[in-house]
Amino acid sequence: MKKGFMFFALAALAMASCNGGFKQAPGGLLYNIHTDKEGATIKEGDFLAVNVITKNDADSVLSSTYDAGNSAPVLMQKPQAKGDIYAALQLLSEGDSATIKMNIDSVFPKGQRPPQLKGKYLVYEMKVEKVIAKGKLSDQVFQGRISEYFKKQGEELKKREPVLMAKYIADNNLKVSKTASGLNYVITKQGSGPQIIEGDTAVVNYTGRLLSGKVFDTSVKEVAEKEKIANPMRKYEPIRVPVGSAGIIKGWADALVLLNKGAKGTFVIPSSLAYGEQGSPNVIPPFSPLAFEIEVVDVVKPKAGAAPVAPAPAPAKK
Repeated sequence: MKKGFMFFALAALAMASCNGGFKQAPGGLLYNIHTDKEGATIKEGDFLAVNVITKNDADSVLSSTYDAGNSAPVLMQKPQAKGDIYAALQLLSEGDSATIKMNIDSVFPKGQRPPQLKGKYLVYEMKVEKVIAKGKLSDQVFQGRISEYFKKQGEELKKREPVLMAKYIADNNLKVSKTASGLNYVITKQGSGPQIIEGDTAVVNYTGRLLSGKVFDTSVKEVAEKEKIANPMRKYEPIRVPVGSAGIIKGWADALVLLNKGAKGTFVIPSSLAYGEQGSPNVIPPFSPLAFEIEVVDVVKPKAGAAPVAPAPAPAKK
């Protein structure tokens, strides 16, 4: 792969000794290429799939595509500024891995740095899994190749689901039962009173996880703080879920009717009962089985002639 960009070669050599092996590109971008495969570097217009772990310079992980179990798709753009993420990607080709450091103050406009983001640098551990070069391909042929890539990825993810679910169940020592729909469940605490039925409103606390173990949503403040996903604008409290509503995922509908007031359960939900092949943008990848811990705080029976309660947003069907 050709990475001999003459206009920054001397600067890179000069900075290598004082940046722990990192070289410097224009705009203050620091990079260290660990795996350097043969092949053309990424160019504007190319499609690529990249796995990325994003950290601050204190080595705290902010996000990771590995948690989702699926690489991030990127349509390569022209760098918008010296030293931005697209400038970094221009240094790489398919199969390459690298560590990229970007000055946080250059990433966020003045005054817009998130208050919880400490340190000087954002650090990206990147691996380029796939590149589909645009080159002289017509738009139709190019889009066809991208569609074929996504189709193959979807097939692989779908095949992997049963394995992921079995591993999560084994790793967490869950003695599950299984419904006819494919929902795996364990009732971890028995409640009292009759089981929930369609038409009831369940008042619940919940925590949702990807099968990597990463929490993607919760109604419990302590869990959100522990997992470092707490949103200061959100009020953490039990949510009201109209059971049987078309607005919630099928896995929740099947889970809630297994519970009663005071009950707790752990539910491992296949993607067919969750967000399916579409996933939920930026949160849940396609074909992702999910695990939910649900506690029923209260059960509200419908009043005669009462209007239905609006569905809760957390487990909403997409």
